[in-house]
Amino acid sequence: MIRNIIFDWSGTLVDDLPAVWRATNHVLEQAGRPPLSLDRFREEFCLPFLRFYERHVPDVPLPTLERWFHEHFAAAQDSVAALPHARAFLEFCREHGLRTFVLSTVRRDYYQRQADRTGLAPLLGPAYVEAWDKREWIGRLLRENGLVPGETIFVGDMQHDIETARHGGVGSCAVLTGYNTLPQLRQAGPDLIVEHLGELQARLAAARFKWPPEPDAVAGPVVTVGALILNERNEVLLVRTPKWSHRWGMPGGKVRQGETCEAALRRELREETGLEVVVVRQVGMQEWVNPPEFYRPAHFVLMTYLCRVKGRVEVRLNEEGCGWRWIPLAAALGEDLNVPTRRLIEQVLQDGAAGAGMLSAAGAVTVQG
Repeated sequence: MIRNIIFDWSGTLVDDLPAVWRATNHVLEQAGRPPLSLDRFREEFCLPFLRFYERHVPDVPLPTLERWFHEHFAAAQDSVAALPHARAFLEFCREHGLRTFVLSTVRRDYYQRQADRTGLAPLLGPAYVEAWDKREWIGRLLRENGLVPGETIFVGDMQHDIETARHGGVGSCAVLTGYNTLPQLRQAGPDLIVEHLGELQARLAAARFKWPPEPDAVAGPVVTVGALILNERNEVLLVRTPKWSHRWGMPGGKVRQGETCEAALRRELREETGLEVVVVRQVGMQEWVNPPEFYRPAHFVLMTYLCRVKGRVEVRLNEEGCGWRWIPLAAALGEDLNVPTRRLIEQVLQDGAAGAGMLSAAGAVTVQG
């Protein structure tokens, strides 16, 4: 029975990834090193963070690295915001009498400022911060608060968090809202991987706080819809999501009870991208049972469509997406696509259904996120 939850801070309760990435690039630039793309930063950043700096700037003393980092991050940290579902989950913990703790590398003054600004401070218990190697701290946290390891889980977004949980003999839950990608977290072997804290809340409630919860049953098939959306330049919209291993894919989602597939498609595209569309045609149907790129077992029956943007072209991702780009359709095959999207693009290219000029790989690529 779970009675205590230890949280990592960055990437688990708050989103500070953009600010940390930019501050890290400031360090690299000061050291005369080239900056890292966000994707490469996520691939290479690790804890304890000294490993990262030893790899990239081994000749720079730690005090200098810290000065460079903090002179940039201190001015950028007001951009740090609470992640979706964080407040609701902490309120859920309080309602059910779960004790909460923070174990994080974040500097103490940054933590206090961010906790106050986000309004999360009153919902949290003791915070153990400036913990450069959390494995060396978790035993102290457990002892000082009289926590039973079998009644405690550690929730975090990085491999180091999973290693820390194992070191302390507590349960481990990985969330996809932070620094490490799904393949990295799978490699660490947590007890449970969830998309976000809202899913963890539902799983704990359904299991009546037993840990680990029972594995997801593939109850499917679940009927879903997805689409290739074209703009006025005949470019296709690709969206990146953590739950599909951070690969590029088409937007879409589940069909609700009593909803037609086309109605579900328009709703999902509006929710995930902010775009209104005209459905050109239905392309076909795909079936996927436990796709390895997806973060949990699932059985999808996917109805696929070709659409065009209707009205203003202004992409606004919801919480599911972490990046988007417009790119010519044929050029999209050169991207790191999830398999359902790659199959759909290949089918559309083979059919030649998009119209003259559409299939050219020439043209600029617009990237955001």
